Amino acid sequence: MTYYISKNVDNPFDEVVADVTARLKEQGFGLLTDTDVQATLKSKIGASRGKYRILGACNPRLAYEALKVEEKLGVLLPCNVIVRESADGKVEVASVDPVVAMERTGNAALTSTAEEVRRLLAAAVANVGS
Repeated sequence: MTYYISKNVDNPFDEVVADVTARLKEQGFGLLTDTDVQATLKSKIGASRGKYRILGACNPRLAYEALKVEEKLGVLLPCNVIVRESADGKVEVASVDPVVAMERTGNAALTSTAEEVRRLLAAAVANVGS
């Protein structure tokens, strides 16, 4: 079982980051965090790598519903979406699969919320570059 949802696009990296952000917003998500992994690794340990961003996305309504069911669920939030440039110049967008992540809780009451979040994230990822 795959733990992520992904798509590759040919658009420039910064354009894809902006597009992902807009597509997430269309699906009711906001960004809580935006981590530039490339810059962080360079500044902290001197490591070089390609462009790589981690966007911490949250749908407040669905997060609230899930937290009512599972109080410690915050350890699995927000939903991370990555944008990374591969060696061939393509840009990959990938999101965590929330259904797989929520299975770790063992709480079946989260299934319908996780499936709704998956549907929304998959739609956002699928629409990038369109």
